[in-house]
Amino acid sequence: MVKIDQDLLKPLAAKYIWWKTPEEAVVMPDRVIAQVMNIGDYADVQALVSHVGDEVLRKVLTHAEAGQFNERSWAYWHYRLGLSSVDHVPALPVRRFA
Repeated sequence: MVKIDQDLLKPLAAKYIWWKTPEEAVVMPDRVIAQVMNIGDYADVQALVSHVGDEVLRKVLTHAEAGQFNERSWAYWHYRLGLSSVDHVPALPVRRFA
């Protein structure tokens, strides 16, 4: 498991997890990372990639929960991280009710 510096995520958490304080949001770094991957602007995505690296992004993507990614971001990140080819992106995660 890669340790992520919470201080690096706080500015991103403040911008992309607006319903919580940055301190509350960074307790769940994967959630902050997924949110930036999904709706982040170019500069924020580039900063995130340089801070955490592709290995962490792959982990976040492969363990994503339903609703964390839209179709466009899901397809982009699978392709960008080498997890699938353009025409073979896996289905988005879905909620299952027992």
